[in-house]
Amino acid sequence: MATKKIIEPGKPVRNSKSGQAIMALLDLLGRRWALRILWELRSGERLSFRALQESCQISSPNALNTRLKELRHAGIVDLEGEGGYGLTESGRSLLTAVGPLAAWADDWARTVGREDLACYSRAKERSA
Repeated sequence: MATKKIIEPGKPVRNSKSGQAIMALLDLLGRRWALRILWELRSGERLSFRALQESCQISSPNALNTRLKELRHAGIVDLEGEGGYGLTESGRSLLTAVGPLAAWADDWARTVGREDLACYSRAKERSA
């Protein structure tokens, strides 16, 4: 049986054999559904597996389970028994760090005439 590759600093990842922390993080966040999961958990509300699957619109429970295992291993997401999945302190810190990148992406969307895709700014306004 093949073992799954663990994504963490110090281990080779897609497009990088160096194991640099930023490369490992970008590989993890670039995996299918990873950012969507973080986005759905951003409010601080804990979600059950089923609720998370529904809100992310992920049809494959295996895909969601794999991403959640990776995000939990990285210490970004945790599972609190019946409370469901939520962001850890590290996960909340990561979302804060990604904020300027999301704001830049919103500006880019506006410059190409796609204000409708500038969702980070709208979400930030709603939560304020």
